Amino acid sequence: MHEDRVESMLHEVRSAYPVGSHHLILEFETGEYRVVDIRPFLKGPVFEPLKDPVFFRQVKADPDVRTVVWPNGADICPDVLFAESVPLKLPEELEA
Repeated sequence: MHEDRVESMLHEVRSAYPVGSHHLILEFETGEYRVVDIRPFLKGPVFEPLKDPVFFRQVKADPDVRTVVWPNGADICPDVLFAESVPLKLPEELEA
């Protein structure tokens, strides 16, 4: 896990944007955007369909469960997504 993870936090994914074949840009309840590679999670029958990039891009942020979900019911704990993601560097941050 990444060193910048926050212990014992209950995170909420507010929005999710698929990037490439298996990355997500996630907006968390804090307003922070983070990027996560989903490939390490693609184990087991419920995650098998996510290996298809077309199906993967059907991801949605579900406010009822506070995380990302796919049409087949696959989801990933928002705390795990936060811990395994890295902060997104926006262009204005790169210029500073």
